[in-house]
Amino acid sequence: MPLLIYLDESRDLGWDFAAPYRDGSSSRFLTIGALCVPPEKKHLPKRAIKDLYVKFGWSTAKEKKWSDMKIVERKEYAESARKMCNANADICLHCITVKKENVMQHIRNDSNKLYNYMIGLSLLSEMAKHDTVKMVPDPRSIKVESGNSLHDYLQTDLWFVKNVKTLLITYPQDSQYCRPIQFTDMLCGLIRSYYEDGEQNNYRILAPKVRQKCLYFR
Repeated sequence: MPLLIYLDESRDLGWDFAAPYRDGSSSRFLTIGALCVPPEKKHLPKRAIKDLYVKFGWSTAKEKKWSDMKIVERKEYAESARKMCNANADICLHCITVKKENVMQHIRNDSNKLYNYMIGLSLLSEMAKHDTVKMVPDPRSIKVESGNSLHDYLQTDLWFVKNVKTLLITYPQDSQYCRPIQFTDMLCGLIRSYYEDGEQNNYRILAPKVRQKCLYFR
């Protein structure tokens, strides 16, 4: 049984914490999110995003980011995503959030390894349930062709750690042209906003449908 996984992340991976966030310093949290959907249902998150563009009159010439969305638009997304998940138990949302200030210095020196570990920790068990997984990251956010290849890292752990035959196919797509990745960007933004800014209203709406992990919170 195949699975599609759309990946994106929210906020920077800078390590400057000398000043308050948004006042010349780095974000304190980083969230990586994933939308896991059967191929025959990939139209559902596409439709959810299309409906947002139509309802709020967003220009299709530019991708709408969570950071640019108004309060009412964010709430509409949260309710739409919850409704989709309620109606489709085989569509799963995953997020993993790292508290960056607690990440050790030697790990900060190679951010790609941190990304790889976060994604593996969040998604390997889900991937291992399927014969074939097509992973679709936004290459501007999730680096897949670095010296520490995310694809190779995940495929190796699937075969040798999880001991499964899952075949991983990686197909990067620019989020500007991929609505399911846009859906995932909004998911990441919603979850990270809860940790970074204490935004609780949208979190309460959608969080029960999100499989979450936290890293370096202690």
